[in-house]
Amino acid sequence: MIKNREKTGIVLAGIAIGVIASLLVLFGNPVNMGFCIACFLRDISGALGLHTAGAVQYIRPEILGLVLGSFLMALLRKEFSPRGGSSPLTRFVLGFFVMIGCLMFLGCPFRMILRLAGGDLNALFGLLGFVCGILVGVFFLNRGYSLKRTYKLPVLEGAAFSIIQVVLLVLLVAAPAFIYFSEAGAGPGALHAPILISLAAGLIVGALAQWTRLCMVGGIRDLVLFREWKLLMGFLAILVSALICNLVLTAVKAGTFFTLGLEGQPVAHTDGLWNFLGMLLTGFGCVLLGGCPLRQLVLSGEGNTDSAIAVLGLAIGAAFAHNFGLASSAAGPTANGKVAVLIGIVVVAVIAVANTVQKKQA
Repeated sequence: MIKNREKTGIVLAGIAIGVIASLLVLFGNPVNMGFCIACFLRDISGALGLHTAGAVQYIRPEILGLVLGSFLMALLRKEFSPRGGSSPLTRFVLGFFVMIGCLMFLGCPFRMILRLAGGDLNALFGLLGFVCGILVGVFFLNRGYSLKRTYKLPVLEGAAFSIIQVVLLVLLVAAPAFIYFSEAGAGPGALHAPILISLAAGLIVGALAQWTRLCMVGGIRDLVLFREWKLLMGFLAILVSALICNLVLTAVKAGTFFTLGLEGQPVAHTDGLWNFLGMLLTGFGCVLLGGCPLRQLVLSGEGNTDSAIAVLGLAIGAAFAHNFGLASSAAGPTANGKVAVLIGIVVVAVIAVANTVQKKQA
């Protein structure tokens, strides 16, 4: 009975999140990018001046709200637990290369689902690569991969990342001269829903994700290891609800919320091989981290400083990608980006092997 209630809760949460993501596009977010952890962290990095790509600079309230929503829900459920110390530098490196994979594909696992819900068939190549990356990660999990235990930390340490989100919200509202914003018409960074709507959406998604433990990597991993569908059902619910919402909005608003095909998709490219390899790197790295980018943000709100370090790795990875021409565009992947993805796969594999061998020797 409890398991059935949990599954029902996860499905209902997934339906709500899918609808929210679609409505964010209606209110101004880029098409097929109602909610994307990788893209939004990239925009925040640009707003803080960590990269100078003028098309992708904006402090996204959805990310701030997601962390704060998780923080508040964790406090409410007495699950706020400051902890860390589990190979933080390794987690930073993994977060860095997960972002490189995401920006090769042009989206995180969350956006991959939203792209499918918008009719973007290029995301199928990404989904296949993502699953393959997770399977490689599961191979190492079965052989004892571990980044060691975490340790209890002071409350202020666990709350620091959530406090940073409040500071970023103040900077967004105050808009001082040292914060950068994409100019109107300049690109995805210039497209955004009103601040209060975006913040409310983030708070709801963060609270729901904390409550349900929603994680796409965890869903596929648990299906492979334990034949457990529970977490994956949440993302299937996101896909179905976002798809239905997009179809309804397209019919009612006569917009481009749903366009089936490969060509001409918003903020996407048609190179199937590199969509596959980018998400393979993402899936592999996320398994070693213990969760997808969405899950890392939620855990950060719960007081997990290791996840906060992984999120910083994601943010610096985004800045690095745009400063050195690693990120893809609608024109396709860059030569630098291809090299970076291959290097990332090797680095993540070395981390997996090293932390599996050490576990066996211990």
